[in-house]
Order: sequence, then C-alpha cells, then structure tokens
Amino acid sequence: MRNYFKLTILLFSLGFSLLSMAQEETFNEKNFRCAITKTYEVIKVDGFITEAAWVQSKLITNFKQSFPFDTSYALSRTEVKVLFDDKFLYIAAVCYQPKKYTVQSLRRDFTDGTTDLFLVSIDPFRDNLNGFYFAVSPYNVQKEGLIANGSSVSFDWDNKWFSAVKNYEDRYEIEIAIPFKTLRYKITSGENLWNINFVRNDLHRNERSGWAPVPRGFRMADQTFSGTLEWKEPPPKAGTNVSFIPYTILETNKDKVNNTGKTLANAGFDAKVAVTPSLNLDLTMNPDFSQVEVDRQVTNLSRFELFFPERRQFFIENNDLFNSFGDGSTNPFFSRRIGIFNNTKTGLAEKVPILGGARLSGRINKDWRIGFLNMQTAYVKSDRTPSTNFTVATLQRRIFTRSNIAFLFANKENIINEKTRPINQYNRVLGLDMNMASANGFWQGKWYYHQSFQPNQPKGAYSSGALVRFSKPTLNFEVNNYAVGKDYRAEMGFVPRTGFYRSASTANKVFFPKNGLSKIINNWSVGLDYDIIYSLFDNRITDWDANLLFNIRFQNLAQLNARPFRREYTYLFDDFDPTNKNQPGFLVLKEGTAYYYNTTRINFNSNFRKPFFYNIQTRFGGYFNGKIQSITADINYRFQPWALVQLSATYNRIRLPQGYNNADFWIIGPRADITFSRSMFWTTFIQYNNQINNININTRFQWRFKPMSDLFIVYTNNMFAETVGADNRFQQKNHALVVKLNYWFNL
Repeated sequence: MRNYFKLTILLFSLGFSLLSMAQEETFNEKNFRCAITKTYEVIKVDGFITEAAWVQSKLITNFKQSFPFDTSYALSRTEVKVLFDDKFLYIAAVCYQPKKYTVQSLRRDFTDGTTDLFLVSIDPFRDNLNGFYFAVSPYNVQKEGLIANGSSVSFDWDNKWFSAVKNYEDRYEIEIAIPFKTLRYKITSGENLWNINFVRNDLHRNERSGWAPVPRGFRMADQTFSGTLEWKEPPPKAGTNVSFIPYTILETNKDKVNNTGKTLANAGFDAKVAVTPSLNLDLTMNPDFSQVEVDRQVTNLSRFELFFPERRQFFIENNDLFNSFGDGSTNPFFSRRIGIFNNTKTGLAEKVPILGGARLSGRINKDWRIGFLNMQTAYVKSDRTPSTNFTVATLQRRIFTRSNIAFLFANKENIINEKTRPINQYNRVLGLDMNMASANGFWQGKWYYHQSFQPNQPKGAYSSGALVRFSKPTLNFEVNNYAVGKDYRAEMGFVPRTGFYRSASTANKVFFPKNGLSKIINNWSVGLDYDIIYSLFDNRITDWDANLLFNIRFQNLAQLNARPFRREYTYLFDDFDPTNKNQPGFLVLKEGTAYYYNTTRINFNSNFRKPFFYNIQTRFGGYFNGKIQSITADINYRFQPWALVQLSATYNRIRLPQGYNNADFWIIGPRADITFSRSMFWTTFIQYNNQINNININTRFQWRFKPMSDLFIVYTNNMFAETVGADNRFQQKNHALVVKLNYWFNL
C-alpha cells in the first residue's frame, strides 16, 4: 500500500513535468479574441439594443456546440456585442429561439442547468482558475457566482449588477451592465487582456453552446476554454468602492421543553471595502444569519459526522482561498465551525453568537492571492462552549498556466474558565498545498502536507496526500492517496476520522453512439473504482469497497447512474449499532469484528425540462450482519415560472439478526417555492425525521425592495416526531419568529 502511495507521487511528478512545459496561452485564448471599445454615449439598460454605439460595435457570433455534440456550430444562433464606459462593462446578446422557454422560477440564483439562459464568464487576471459568472434567463432573472479552481462555481455570492430583457416570438434580447466596482481586477501598463466566454443554454433544443468552444464533458464555465477580451483602451479605475449593509432584527422564541422564551431586538452591520480594485475587506459586527435557508436533513447511517455546505454570505467571496486545502473529505478549515455547533441534546445545528470579525481576501497581482480572517464568538451557556477567537491566514502563488502553491495558518484560541467545559486552550494548523492543472484541462494533480499543534504536542499530528486526475471526453481516471495521523486535530476543520491511510482509484471509459442509438443516448460509460482504508491504530485494513460503474446520459438530459455490484468490507475498531439508535437492551456489533456484504445502488434523474420531473435513488443488499433497503425520491412539479412544488422522501429499512435492533427511518419533506415576482419570494417546507425525533416547519418570506436590500420574515417550528416516554408525539419543542430588514448602501 505504501508502494502505491509512492506510485501516486511518481504520477504526480510526471504530471508536474508535463505542466512545466505548458504554454502561457491556451488554444482558445489565442484563437478566439474580441475587442472591446469605449463608448461616450449613454447606454440605457432597457433591453432595446438600439443605441448607435451598439450598432457600430463588432458582432460576436458563430457559437460552437458543447452538448449534445461538440463537432458543429450551434443550431440556436446567438449574437453578442460588448462595450464599456467609465462605470460599466456592457454586454448585449440576441438569443434566437421560439418563445417556449424553460424557466425554473423567478427567484434569483435559480438551480444550475434548469433554465434557458445567456451566460458570461469573466477572468480579469487570466489565471484560468478564478473568475466571475453572470447569467440571465429570458424572464430577466439573474444568477451570479464566483468561479474557483478552474470550473467550480459558488452561487452564494451576491453583488450589484443590472440587466433587462425583451421577448419576441423568435428571440429574446438582453442588455447587461456590470459595474466595474463589482469586479476585481488590476490595470497593467501596456495591453490589457481579460479572459471571457459567452455561453448559451437552450433547453428547447437541448443544446449548450459557447463562443469559445468547450468540449463536451466539461463545464461551460471552465476557465480553461475561455477566449480573450482585448482592451484597446485600458479599463477605468474602479474608484472608491465601499458598501455598508446595516440590519435590524426582531425575534421572539419559545423553548417548550425547558419552558423558556424571550423576545429581543438586535442590530448589526456588514461592510465591504475595496482596499484595491482586486482586494476586498469584509467587516461584520454582531452578524445574524437567521434568514439563511436551513440545511436539508439526511439520515446518518455512518459512524462519522456528515458534511453540510456553507450558506452564509459573509464567508462566500474568495472562499476557495480558505476552504480548498487538503482533501475533499479532510479539510483543515471549515467555515461552519464558526458560529454553529451541533446540540447533542436535540441533534440540531444551533447558532453560536458571533461578536464580530474581519475578512481580507483577493489578489495582490496576477500571481499572488492572500486571505486573512479573524472572528470572535461569544460564550454559550447552554453548551458551556467557550468564547473563541478564530484566525486564518492564507497565501497563494500562481505557477505555470493553471497551477498554484498555497500556504495556510489556522489558529483557534479558546478563552477557558471554570464555566466552560474541558477543552484545549488552542489548536493550530500549518499547511502547504500544491495544486496542478494542465493548460488544456486534461491533467490535474494535488499534493499537500498539514501539521497540527496543540498543548502537549503529540507526534502523529499530520495530514498529507497526493492526487492525480486525467479527464477527457472519452476517458477518465483518478488516483488518490492520503493519510491522517493518529493525533491530527483540526478543530476549525472537517476531519471525520483520524489515524488512517486511504487509497482510492476510479476509471471510466465513455462511449458516444454514432448509429441510430445516438438519437436517444448522448453517451454511456462503464468503469471500476475501489477505496481502501488502513488503520494506523490497528495496523490493518478496516474498510474497503470495490464497485462496478455504469452510467447513461440520454439526449433528453435524463441520466441513469448505477453501481450494479458493490462489494464492501468493514472492520470495527469500536462497538457500533448499525441503526445508530444506541438503545439499551439490544446487542451491538462488537469491536474487533469484521463484515463482508454486497449491495446494488441505482440513481435515475428524469428529464427536468418538463413541468413534472423526479429523481429516484435506491440501495439494497447486505448491511453489516443484516440487510438494508433504501429509497430516496424527489418528485417535482413546476408551475412555470411562478412556483415549484416538491415532495422529498427517504426511507431506510434495516433488518438485523434476532437480538439486534431493527430500524425504519423516514425523512419526508414537502416543499413549496413560490415566486410572486422577481423581487418577492415565499418558501415553505416541512421536514419529518424520526431518526432525530423531529418535525421541522420552516417558512420564509423575502421582499427584495431594492437591489441587495431585503425584508425577511422567517417562522420556524420544531416538534417531536415520535413518542419518548410520556405521550409527547407532535408536541412542540420550540418555535421562533424572526423579522429582519437590511439595506445596501453604496458610499
């Protein structure tokens, strides 16, 4: 196994050698170039592309297909023009298609891939890694995000920009104005070049296309395939950019279990200061995140903590600077550790008051990025959680075309006294990561080493790993090896387990039908993967699984993903109840026992272009010394574009031999997302979860009365789902009503 780790390092070194020979410019950067000219005419963003400046500007067209094929020009014609003045970058687009749109809703930041849209991605620094994402639907619904690591997009980022759309029988026309204050860039002497691409998603024709072509199998926002925007005159200086976002909140809550309650009024603020056009300082004082949508509950049948994504706006911009260290399942910094803790009594995530904080992030120049975060939380009496200071510093250096070396320092400092529960005074992590990617996007690699520090420093306080990935439309494989020492502690991170070495590989061969079958199937693939975990505590293999993979992607966008045969092995290093009930009177699986079992897993996603669409996931077969049957279904109906109604249900049936516990776990969650207009939204959902004995009702009303300025009304109610002891089923645990108002001032 350690030889296998050496093999990964060898492959990584080979990839490093190939990357070192990479060209500075990609193929698309060289061959797809458009010039932008300055206008002195006032551009009114109204959807009518009639100003003389538009008529005189150069036309950008001849988009290339990316899906269903990538060998021809797009069937849906798209025409684009670009201009700028002293305040805005302007983009005009004419998108030809019949007036039969697929639009999920009128809510901003609609789900990716579900809506007809026009998209522009912008990379002002031409690093092929980071950028901005702006998209508009035919109903003028906006969607923006930050691009990181070349192609991944975070849509939790919000900022001010403007658009207008006019609809016609055979086309829709778009005008976009992006303030230079919204972008992060640096003006250089001589010729200024940005990376840019224009993308079209036409679900009526089931076609995705781009001005700078993107091979099928790659994301349309992949910065590897961007073209070049040539500034004949340099872009203007962004000028002073300071935003002040105060809020006021009124909250009333009642805890029926402990017979406590309170009504309180509060206030705080966020501020955004552009230290330079490419470096941003975020400040917060007494922040409140009560308007953030709650997590979707899932059944936890594992022995370890589950991961939930960050949703809070303050932590979003440039979050890849902080959150991309380590392996995806072992991260030294996880922003949800700040201001959220899991209440062991209720099983629910609860807020820890944040007193204030600051976050500096962005670019020094094309090659250097920095990040610094400092936040202070308050003491939590109910959980005896101490007041804590969180500090994170990162430094990233770009190398070659799409690669970088990054440094991390994370420090958690607890204020310990007689009122707090026993806990280490501090925990620190130093880390070094090297992220590699070829100029053409086919090769990727990663190497990292992290060291933790705490009182009475132990020896095995490290985490390290190496990964190599090769991706082409017809072939994909990955080799991933990493180790976490016995005494590695990253209390600001997500580290579900320690003291292990892990080796994982996967390979897929993709086939594209060329006969009559191509009218039905876009591609299908077969593959193999395996995952082995070696315990450093027991010096033995504790887990492994091997899977046969089979996937079909249909031309109508439906997908079938299957693991028709999965062989699993688990060795228990602690006593474990597979039902996770841990009820007295039942047997548990003993420490030192091992189990082999086979399962089948199937996932099907229907054609989401239709008003009625669904997703079904199944799992059945062995489960430790028993059997498991699982099914998860998401059933949706879209009243386009006003409402999306969903019913989600998960059922897990676990049957173990006599003497052991059995389980029937249900999570049922109806949800209604109603968009009265592009500025008024109402979301209501119910989550029934008998594993944690909870029914949650959450309803949230949002009125965006000004750009980035909102009124929120949120009601939450938690009840007992099952009877425990006395008859308390459906009895109320707690409820809360929150009214929050925030306003975005540009200073």
